[in-house]
Amino acid sequence: MPVAGVDIGSTTAKAVVLCDGKTVCSPILPTGKNPTLAGEKALRNALEKADCDLKEVNWIVATGYGRVSAPFANETVTEITCHARGAYQMSPDIRTVIDIGGQDSKVISLGEGGRVIDFIINDKCAAGTGRFLEFTANYVLGVSIEELGALSLTATSPSRISSTCTVFAQAEVVSLLASGASQENIAAGLHKSIAQRVGSMAKQIGVRPIVMMTGGVSKNIGVRKALKEELNTEIIIPDIIDPQLIGALGATLIASKHAGEHAKKGTGGNL
Repeated sequence: MPVAGVDIGSTTAKAVVLCDGKTVCSPILPTGKNPTLAGEKALRNALEKADCDLKEVNWIVATGYGRVSAPFANETVTEITCHARGAYQMSPDIRTVIDIGGQDSKVISLGEGGRVIDFIINDKCAAGTGRFLEFTANYVLGVSIEELGALSLTATSPSRISSTCTVFAQAEVVSLLASGASQENIAAGLHKSIAQRVGSMAKQIGVRPIVMMTGGVSKNIGVRKALKEELNTEIIIPDIIDPQLIGALGATLIASKHAGEHAKKGTGGNL
């Protein structure tokens, strides 16, 4: 009973297919200007790798920023629920999930069975998100987002970046560069600023180990280090699949459950 989950984020689209007991993941694709097309492309890529046809798929769950732009899905589920379910699948001991996405940051508190018991989300400002980090790295510091984490680890005195607004924070970075601050100290300062912002959110709902980071920013070792120091607890990331695929994995697991429920009722989910 093949099922699929598609996570259409603000910056990337990805899909996970469960077929014949195998979990097959798509590449992480840019969302671009057309979320529907990006989601379809990710889904078809995963299906091709799984050697499965779209007509065979029993149930599809879409999640993420662009989930409303997924006419190919049987249902949509919030990324809060999907990240919680995906993280729990990675480790049943997870009690806190931190997802720093392209345009928002989320902290999710989990109960038994991966049930969401509380969450907090910042979607009012891009500061403290992956897009903010990427823009500042590429266009202000002149380094790639992949280099930023390692660069920050060589800092000797992290710069203080106090602004919580993207525009003002980037202006601060420009000013720091003009005053002679090093790239590595500024990178460390950026990560510390994000850790403080996300850490403040986490403390509002309570930080309970074990803490897992998901999403693209979780691959940034500098952000993980800064968050570990801010929260005074270990931060782990998924080691079986790419952290950016956790939302899509959760959507697939939910699709599998719902497909089973519909099968019992005798209602098909095929599109």
